[in-house]
Amino acid sequence: MSEIPAKATESEDPSEGARARAADGLASAVGGALAADGVRSGDAIWQSSPPGSIYDYIKVASFSIGPDGLVDQWSLRAEHLFGIPAGRAVGMDPIEAFIDPRHRERGMRKMAEILDGREWTGVVPFRMPKGVEGECGHEGLAEVYVMPTRTEEGEKAAVCIVVDVRTLRSIETDLAASQAIFSQSPFGFLLIDPDLRVRRANQRFASIFGGTPDDHRGKGVHDYLQRGEAERVAATLRRVLETGNSITDMHVTGFVPGSDERRHWSVNLYRVHSGSGRPIGVAWLGTDITARRAAAREAAAARRNLALLNEAGARIGNSLDLETTARQLLDVVVPGFCDLATVDLYQGLLAGDETPPGLADGSGELRRVAFASAVSDAPFAGTGVPVAVGAVHHYPFNSPCADALRTARPQTVPGEDGGLVQSTLAVPMVAHDTVVGLVQFARTKGSEPFGDRDRELAVELAARAAVCIDNARLYRREHERALILQRSLLPPGDPEASGLDIACRYLPGNVNTGRPSEVGGDWFDVIELPGHRTALVVGDVMGRGLRAAVAMGELRTAVRTLAQLDLEPAEVLSQLDEIARGLGAPGGVQQATRAARRPREADLSEVYLATCVYAVYDSVTRRCTFANAGHLPPVLVEPGEQALMLDVPPGMPLGVGGEPFEEVEVELPEGALLALYTDGLVESRDHPLDEGLQAFVSALSDPTQPLEDVCDHVLNTLDTHHGEDDIALLMARVQGLPTESVGDWTLPREPRSVGRAREYARAQLLAWDMEPLVDTTELLVSELVTNALRYGEGEIRLRLLLDRTLVCEVWDSGLVQPRRRRARDTDEGGRGLQLVGLLSAAWGSRRTPRGKTVWFELPLPGGDTSLTDPAEALLSLF
Repeated sequence: MSEIPAKATESEDPSEGARARAADGLASAVGGALAADGVRSGDAIWQSSPPGSIYDYIKVASFSIGPDGLVDQWSLRAEHLFGIPAGRAVGMDPIEAFIDPRHRERGMRKMAEILDGREWTGVVPFRMPKGVEGECGHEGLAEVYVMPTRTEEGEKAAVCIVVDVRTLRSIETDLAASQAIFSQSPFGFLLIDPDLRVRRANQRFASIFGGTPDDHRGKGVHDYLQRGEAERVAATLRRVLETGNSITDMHVTGFVPGSDERRHWSVNLYRVHSGSGRPIGVAWLGTDITARRAAAREAAAARRNLALLNEAGARIGNSLDLETTARQLLDVVVPGFCDLATVDLYQGLLAGDETPPGLADGSGELRRVAFASAVSDAPFAGTGVPVAVGAVHHYPFNSPCADALRTARPQTVPGEDGGLVQSTLAVPMVAHDTVVGLVQFARTKGSEPFGDRDRELAVELAARAAVCIDNARLYRREHERALILQRSLLPPGDPEASGLDIACRYLPGNVNTGRPSEVGGDWFDVIELPGHRTALVVGDVMGRGLRAAVAMGELRTAVRTLAQLDLEPAEVLSQLDEIARGLGAPGGVQQATRAARRPREADLSEVYLATCVYAVYDSVTRRCTFANAGHLPPVLVEPGEQALMLDVPPGMPLGVGGEPFEEVEVELPEGALLALYTDGLVESRDHPLDEGLQAFVSALSDPTQPLEDVCDHVLNTLDTHHGEDDIALLMARVQGLPTESVGDWTLPREPRSVGRAREYARAQLLAWDMEPLVDTTELLVSELVTNALRYGEGEIRLRLLLDRTLVCEVWDSGLVQPRRRRARDTDEGGRGLQLVGLLSAAWGSRRTPRGKTVWFELPLPGGDTSLTDPAEALLSLF
């Protein structure tokens, strides 16, 4: 209630007089108002209104005018409204002080009427008196209610009540706007009082929770929300009331009447104050975000799925190993997509069998190759009996997993009662229209069940893994085929050689690192030559894969062919160089030779390059002749000496052409160790060649051990990080032919040398205790010496060599090679070489620096090969 100036009789304050004069009239007015509201005027208690009344918002003031027309009382609210203290206002003419000069004449007339005892009510424009600091010239509009009174002396006076009209109109506008916002808001709007009861609700809130807005008055949050959620919201409301801190986007979950669907709201809370600043409640503004939450979950799921696919693309398929690829799939999906997962692959794939095109029937044997769990390490039992990793099994024909394999479509398998698994997705792994296996994704109870989007993601993940597994399968098949081809082109078993103890090792690339790799073109060979000589070969075709293996096979075959021709090492490499250049040319060697003579143009032919070291060892003389085509140098370890690399001039690699090859002859002492190798043993990405060569030489510190142990020691010492490339290692220990195992005679060119040769041969064989070979040897020696006398030149040399076989050689200076021909029945001669071929295990001829050598070989008695009866051989010629 506004302050009314009333004047007490004995008050010293000059403004108190008007209050007493206005008391009677104001009491009757207020009493009438109370009676209109149902309150008896007699029950009204006259006191100041508590904070929060309408007068906190409306600017109301009062003052009184004396009989002289001047202000004689000035209230505190008048001071606030006009900004003039009582000491200055008392005694002022209100017309002169507040009315514009244009309206003063009319104001004077109204003042006279008022002092004559007339009441007056009206709207009066006013202005602040000049000289008021900060309010100079300010104009306003006031509604004035003037009530006539009398002073104690009976003189006429007046009491004025003033209301600021502009403030009142502003309040009216604000109330209208507030009402429009509250009633027309598309959001649920509540006004909650300090007792946490709804004081007012808008139509939007009522449309959601039923009834009319008035039906919700007096309700609390427990009437709308479940107990736990209601207590949380009530505590938040109290905190807002106590602290005044607003709450933005508080998520509230509950149900609406008539629906079992869980709804979600976003609620904003802020404290509401009266005009005096006293908290009177909390405003609640709520928005239904159920659809937005669902969309957010969908978006989050899409982002999660996209992240899983990106991770799968980055992690799956980095290896060409089937089991590793399966484990990579499970590393991606557990626990990001599911709680447990397994991968089963068809046993035939792992065994290298061909998989027919089309869909599998689901009845084949599978092997569990991978299992992952985020909750337990126990074997996965989501679809039946637990299967351990590595176990081979199959699914029953009518089971969901067999159906998934048969139809190539995912199947959902519900979990068993009382089990850990809630549900399982059995997804076939399909690559190029071929089912290669089955992957199972399982979620435990309490997790979100699989949805349609999850099924699509599971199919995509399984398809990506299936393609990688199929690629790994194809690579494994090709790798194994190339490896089989490569191994088939290497010497079978442990090679044997006359006068040499042989040990060898071949390791395909990456056998020690566990990573599959393409095969290389490394090879080695041990070739037995006539005269108890041995050719040792180590080579490396540059490049990897099946092409390199095939090129290696062609070069190895060519080396064996050229070696049987008994060519010198340098000549063998020269011929190999021509062959290597012909490998990449469409027309072979001749085309490559012609192309080399033409100007260099755009050459689309494939280039094959290879390095090779070729050595021929003679067990009689213990001399070894080397030729090198761009290969690493041989290593020799003499008894009691440090290992050293032989200085063999490295020629150009095979396939380059145009450069001759040099030979180096070295005499090898008894017991010496010779090592030939490829660069995979001594060179890798992390270790330079010089470092590897030094490590290899140092590893040969004790060559007296058995050769097999020496090979193992070398490989273990060098630590096969060199597994990045193929490794070929060929080691030979020199064991020269003893002097007593060699018979060597020189015969003059005369007919009786034939008989003398037979005598030498008989005597030597008897000394060697080889009596069963005497007759055959005498006959064949007679034939060869006779041919040397008839067709050869110079002195004749006869040599018998006893080792694993008996070798007889006849030397002369003639260059014409003997040629075997078939004699006719009427011919008297021409059957000597035929007889040699029938009675011997092998025979042949070779060029020497000073002529030729014709030789034959006989097996020793007691061996696997039996001797041919000379009489039967002679009869077979006719």
